[in-house]
Order: sequence, then structure tokens, then C-alpha cells
Amino acid sequence: MTDAEAPTRRTVAVLASGGLDSAVLVADLLRQGAAVHPLYVRFGLAWEDVEEAHLRRFLQTLAASALHPLVVLEMPVAPVYGTHWSLSGEGVPDERTADEAVYLPGRNLLLLAAPSVWCALQGVDVIALGTLKGNPFPDATDTFFGGYAALARRAMDVALEVVTPFGALVKTDVLELGRDLALEHTFSCIDPREGRHCGRCNKCFERRHALEDRTDYADA
Repeated sequence: MTDAEAPTRRTVAVLASGGLDSAVLVADLLRQGAAVHPLYVRFGLAWEDVEEAHLRRFLQTLAASALHPLVVLEMPVAPVYGTHWSLSGEGVPDERTADEAVYLPGRNLLLLAAPSVWCALQGVDVIALGTLKGNPFPDATDTFFGGYAALARRAMDVALEVVTPFGALVKTDVLELGRDLALEHTFSCIDPREGRHCGRCNKCFERRHALEDRTDYADA
């Protein structure tokens, strides 16, 4: 087969947080033959230094030529969020709180803004998120993602699609997809202690519950 006859590899930008869902999504898209640009958006949140370090370690475990280097985009939210717990680290929702307590106002709206411009400049026309079935927040619906993509296309006059490949899956489905991955290098904590999971916050509880049957798991 000549270069002219070779099929074009699909290129996808993945919003990678370092958590289980987006980490498995990166790997799954690579397995499907896509060229993947992992993007990490730094908002200045209390856990991001630890989260980004874990993400970098996880990406290093993926031996794939189609995996592009991690791109970090800076979008500080302190002027908007003020004294919000996600910045101050005070009053962090613990394992006794409902999932709604960890809502970050406009999270996906902010999360998509800079990456969509980056994609337009780089000629990448697909942005993927690891959003799962049952996400209760208003900026995690198909209506929101479709509307955002349409707005971005209108604003920049480029083709752009926002996709959620795991939108019909629950956490156990994602763990099955990632059963052969180095998930010990993923990170899901909003109150880290000395570079590790705190074991007490809402996200740690969710992670622990999801991984309780995985005997080969070692917390990072």
C-alpha cells in the first residue's frame, strides 16, 4: 500500500485530567487506531500539581507512537471562583457528602474553551471527554456538548465535534476497558496529602468503591 492509499488516521484531542475515566479513554482511543493529543487544563485548583504528575506517569506507560506529548493549557479561575473550596482547600467535600457537592461551576464550559481554540489552530476537529452515564451536572449533557460544538464552529468557522465515547458507560465498564492498564498512576482526589490520595474526600471514596474488587490495585 502506498502512502497515498494508506487510510487517514483519526486525530482526537482528549481532555485528560489524570483520573480513571479520561486515562482509560486515552488508551482506548489509541487501541482504536486514533492519533491522540492529551490536553491538561490548569485552572489553579488545589490538587492540580499532584494530578498532573500522575497523568504524566500514566501517559509514559502507554507505548504508542500515535500518542502525542501532553499539552498543558493555563486558564486561571481565581478571579472568578474567589474563595471557592477548590482553590482554598478549605471545606473540601468528604465521603459523607453527595456528589453534587463537588460541582465546579461552569467546569466543562471552562474546560472546553481553551482546548477548542487550540484545536482550531492545530487543525484537530474532535475533542473527547471521559464523561460517564448518569453524570448529574448540567454541563455534562449531550445537549450541552452539541450546543457548545456548534457555538465553537460558528465562532471560529472551523469544523469541531465534541464527543463523549463513554457516555453510555458506568465506572465498572470503564474499569473493564482499562483492566490491563497501569491505573495505579491515575489520580482522583480533591484534597491530596504529600502527593498521594487523601483517602477521605468525596472523590477518594468514589475511586475506592470503584476499585474495591481490583486486587492488583495499589494506590498512588
